[in-house]
Amino acid sequence: MYKETVTDVFFDLDHTLWDFEKNSALTFEKILAENFVQIALDDFLKVYVPLNMDFWKLFREGKITKEELRYQRLKTTFVRLGYSVSDELIYRLSDQYIEYLSTYNHLFPNTMEILNYLKPSYKLHIITNGFQEVQDKKLRNANIDSFFGQVVNSEMAGVKKPDPVIFQLALQRANTLPERSMMIGDSIEADILGAKAVGFHTLHFNAHKEPAHGYCDIIHDLEEIKTYL
Repeated sequence: MYKETVTDVFFDLDHTLWDFEKNSALTFEKILAENFVQIALDDFLKVYVPLNMDFWKLFREGKITKEELRYQRLKTTFVRLGYSVSDELIYRLSDQYIEYLSTYNHLFPNTMEILNYLKPSYKLHIITNGFQEVQDKKLRNANIDSFFGQVVNSEMAGVKKPDPVIFQLALQRANTLPERSMMIGDSIEADILGAKAVGFHTLHFNAHKEPAHGYCDIIHDLEEIKTYL
């Protein structure tokens, strides 16, 4: 469908290629146990996961800082669970979470297959809102860093998706045009609407089982990219 027009394919990383929820759960399993936090992992994640998404939205909108994101998502989780913890423990858990998260490297099914399929015909890149020191480690430890020409993150751009500046920077660094580019990601707001506003073709990887929409085509398995490219 896009084989004659697209030369560059831009991927989001977390929730699109790198299985954030699985790797995050494994990280919390490790650090909660090591710090003797007496909360069942499932109970913790049931509160933390949606809270983390809410705080990331605030961070994406520039309403909180990186430091506030890292502190508040844990503090609020423990408050809602009625579990008393010191600020010292929250900061330690926050630091350990960042330290260990990138040591887990589970990818979504068919990630390697689709990257190997695309690599001979397209230039591949990453556009991510994640923190540079963590995202670079994720790519290396998951052995997918060699697939990508440009890795553009929000700290480098000074803004976060869906701000057009980060997409424009990615186009500039990749030396390509929006009409020759496709953005594939899980977030309708950050990836799809952000990229469409700049003129990208888009493909929504529906990792969160969201309802159908008319913004662009939707896929539920990365292997479905072969239908389009």
